[in-house]
Amino acid sequence: MTEPAKPSITRLLAIMARLRDPERGCEWDLAQTFATIAPYTLEEAYEVADAIERNDLPALKEELGDLLLQVVFHARMAEEAGHFDFHAVAETISAKMEARHPHIFGDADDKGQSREERWEQLKAEEREAKGAISALDGVALALPALLRAEKLQKRAARQGFDWTDLEGPMEKLREEMGELAAARTAQDRIEEAGDLLFAAVNVARAYGVAPEDALRAANAKFERRYRGMEALARDRGVDFAALSIDQQEALWQDVKALEPDKAP
Repeated sequence: MTEPAKPSITRLLAIMARLRDPERGCEWDLAQTFATIAPYTLEEAYEVADAIERNDLPALKEELGDLLLQVVFHARMAEEAGHFDFHAVAETISAKMEARHPHIFGDADDKGQSREERWEQLKAEEREAKGAISALDGVALALPALLRAEKLQKRAARQGFDWTDLEGPMEKLREEMGELAAARTAQDRIEEAGDLLFAAVNVARAYGVAPEDALRAANAKFERRYRGMEALARDRGVDFAALSIDQQEALWQDVKALEPDKAP
């Protein structure tokens, strides 16, 4: 009699248990800890985002599987140490999602709040229940610095600590540019450059722009144009790296001129 197929998640949990088996498991998997696996977890999350950015759905399916494996890996190590298992992880997030949507899963009224206002209020209540003493508690240290800067600023803004107009953050940006130019030591330059970037995040927020999205778009544009310059140089039979900065700038302008006009 054929054994019925196991649910996919049960199969994956069994694979991880086998890989971590002290006697029959994989040497590499057995040697891992939360700390050594964490970089892979971050990498897989970025690869999910990359597949989405490229609108590559087959890749997204694969990358989501890789990310799920990371959750299973961490949960297995926690289970071995007697802390919690995968099912506890799933139960915890299920309970959290229900608690954060009382107007969907409970009897609470919507009260006309925006989704973001309601979500942030519930998260603030959760942080307070966990003993948070600052509005900034819970902003993960491992976040990309640009994204973390935005989250810190938003948390502070909800407490009223924010600019009231556009000129405030713009003036602060100009001030930080001057302080970076005046910095004399390497450490001062690091600090002032950080202040400048932090101020730039404030400016982007003031215009209603997500800084991470804006910089990703700028990165993509720079890469597209730079590759375009290299391609033009090859087509013209010249060594791009051997060109003067003025000649390279001319190529840059040629590439820009070839781009579709954004105007309607």
